[in-house]
Amino acid sequence: MRASRLLSILLTLQSKGRVSAPALAAALEVSVRTIYRDVDHLSAAGVPIWADRGRQGGFELKEGWRTQLTGLTESEAQALFMAGLPGPAKDLGLQEAAASVHLKLIAALPADWQRDAERASSRFHLDPVDWFRGAAPPDHLKAVAAAVWSERKLRMRYESWTAVREREVDPLGLVLKAGVWYLVARQGRELRTFKLAAIQSLERLEESFVRPRRFDLTAYWAEATRRFEESVYRDVATLRVSPTGLARLCRFGPLVADAADRSAGTPDSSGWRRVTVPIESVEHAAEEMLRLGVEGEVIEPAALRAALRVKAERLLTLYPP
Repeated sequence: MRASRLLSILLTLQSKGRVSAPALAAALEVSVRTIYRDVDHLSAAGVPIWADRGRQGGFELKEGWRTQLTGLTESEAQALFMAGLPGPAKDLGLQEAAASVHLKLIAALPADWQRDAERASSRFHLDPVDWFRGAAPPDHLKAVAAAVWSERKLRMRYESWTAVREREVDPLGLVLKAGVWYLVARQGRELRTFKLAAIQSLERLEESFVRPRRFDLTAYWAEATRRFEESVYRDVATLRVSPTGLARLCRFGPLVADAADRSAGTPDSSGWRRVTVPIESVEHAAEEMLRLGVEGEVIEPAALRAALRVKAERLLTLYPP
């Protein structure tokens, strides 16, 4: 454990430059005191680590010094083979590069590791596209990716829920979620998310932009998706569901599934339970609850019961006795 941690500290300083002790401790999930002890061990082993005190202080390697300890462990090599997604690499025009990396990695591994590393990729496959969805990349994916990489501004004609508008943005990152590509960009002072499929036209400008130093794409996306999901569900509904209905309800989405699981009461003599789940609106929930069929009954709100009654009456007109 210590050897792995020492190597992680060394490679972190080599790649990021000056890093504070609290930042290293947080990244490695150890105490700050442990970081100080590890740095002492590295210094005693001859690694030229300098320490600066103060608010902007931290540890850094002597300028120009680099370690050659960059070899992969067996499990790290297997993880690399499992992490590659051929579909997105092809979408971005990196299919040949990904294949080249694969071959170079195999060649660089010790002979007795090569077979195990390839076994990982032959036994595990990651498919990010949902069922019954096409995986065709958006028209402007490669151009947007090039602008993200080169930090060049974009002007685009974008179709939102309300209107089609011209927008000029600083492209900060691309995200692939459930087979759909999204652009995270700065528009003015705000960070916005754009669906690439909704871009009608695109122009990469000659003007560059300065990327925010502290922008973390992964952290932003996690927070943005959480806020979006919470903002969509503005009310709650109480239902009675059968075991089959509860299973169907859990396929409505992760937030609904989690709420149903947490609120599920004790089953009655017929196995039905009461649950409370979030809903977007009465209109939307009425459409969704039809998926339960006869395996669920809405108890409240009354407006949702009434909306379902109206839909049931309309169905009866389509299917008269």
